[in-house]
Amino acid sequence: MTAAGDAGATESDLIEARRAKLAALRDAGSDPFAVTKFKRSHVIADARAAFATLGPHERGGSEVALAGRLQSLRRMGKKLVFADVVDQSGRIQLYLRAEKMGEAFARVELLDRGDVVGVTGVPFVTKSGELTIEVSALAVLSKSLRPLPEKWHGLVDPETRYRRRYVDLMVNRAVLDTMLLRSRMIASIRRLLDERGYIEVETPALLALAGGANARPFVTHSHAFGVPLQLRIATELNLKRCIVGGIEKVYEIGRIFRNEGTDRTRNPEFTMLELYEAYTDFEGMMRLSEDVLLAAAAAAGIEEDHEFDGRAISLRRPFPRIAYLEAMQRFGELQREDVLDETRARAEAKRRAVQMEPGSSHAHVVDKLFEATVEPHLVNPVFVTDFPVLLSPLAKRKRDDPHLVERFELFIANMEIANAFSELNDPDDQRERFLGQARERLAGDPEAPEPDWDYVTALEYGMPPTGGIGMGIDRLVMLLTDEQSIRDVLLFPFQKPQ
Repeated sequence: MTAAGDAGATESDLIEARRAKLAALRDAGSDPFAVTKFKRSHVIADARAAFATLGPHERGGSEVALAGRLQSLRRMGKKLVFADVVDQSGRIQLYLRAEKMGEAFARVELLDRGDVVGVTGVPFVTKSGELTIEVSALAVLSKSLRPLPEKWHGLVDPETRYRRRYVDLMVNRAVLDTMLLRSRMIASIRRLLDERGYIEVETPALLALAGGANARPFVTHSHAFGVPLQLRIATELNLKRCIVGGIEKVYEIGRIFRNEGTDRTRNPEFTMLELYEAYTDFEGMMRLSEDVLLAAAAAAGIEEDHEFDGRAISLRRPFPRIAYLEAMQRFGELQREDVLDETRARAEAKRRAVQMEPGSSHAHVVDKLFEATVEPHLVNPVFVTDFPVLLSPLAKRKRDDPHLVERFELFIANMEIANAFSELNDPDDQRERFLGQARERLAGDPEAPEPDWDYVTALEYGMPPTGGIGMGIDRLVMLLTDEQSIRDVLLFPFQKPQ
């Protein structure tokens, strides 16, 4: 059993000692790695619920069988040990004494923190009110050959935590809780959409041509077919092909890949919800985006008021709106022509020392200006509407102003959470916008996508009026779990190879 003196031992010493205990278990006919299953009567949370009415010194009327990882071991003399065991659902205390366990108590000496065990015993409540299992039988189901980090001084370096997420999940309960919450949020979104008649589909991640967004794709090569391929940067175009084909409500929650750097809100691969609905527009998508957000919030136990990064966030609907050009004028003192005229936009970006890549297009310049001047002011939920057409190659123009489109982005806590528009379904207009992107690409903009001419062909068959949304799941989880980095809501965030 782990001893207090272990604190001064090296990791190799501790591993050697644990391997010796494994050998002793095997010699005793109890090889942990030969065990194939353990039948549990309860998970720990259910056991706690089943015996929640017990008072101090009271015992349950039946045995339970639980399994989990040993979180701590505390010796009280030679014949008594207290331990904590955890499973995915929670923690419970074990009471192991020689008088009850007989010869099997010798096996307790071979236990270490981190071992996976199965126990059988009767629940009781201690004088201090702690629900505890008095163990009558114990099986070692897996031996931890490496020592776990200490509870208070162990796994704190972020890079180590991300590289060894499996250890992070073991010793930092808050990390596991965040990942479980993430799963519940995604399930709540699926449930909402399924109940409203949306059809979930799967579209290819490996494409001859990645389109649907302004982003640099990852490029690979098919040895079987001898052609270059790209990982998708959006699911948009294939989902709208589904609309053309007659699937009137369609969605996908899937992994997206963009060949870009990392920061607090960006990871090269991330999860996106994209959905499209025929016979509606961006106004319908605005209401739906509120529904999706609030469904995820409810799954996280959040109602109308929330705190993120120490700031109060109100999720009361309807969310307010502000037009894109109005926001640029209010927060950046930029007039309409400072945005829509390329020469003036570039001059403003230079004057404000806005950083961007060489060869950036007019659209990229304007996007960076918005990011620098407006986004820092968007804390509470707000729909930014009526984007310039130059930023929106797949959105339908406003009928009263052809320089703008029927599009919104939902911002909360300075982050873009969702992007939606009335989808462009005019094949001739779409062709012209694709040609504009092609010119931007030839001029040196690395993020301008190559035109997908087959998508134009699809539109020529006729796509009904359609509204669509793209929502970043990772940023949504960040917001609703009050995590400040996207890497803290991804199980395995991108890491540079060591």
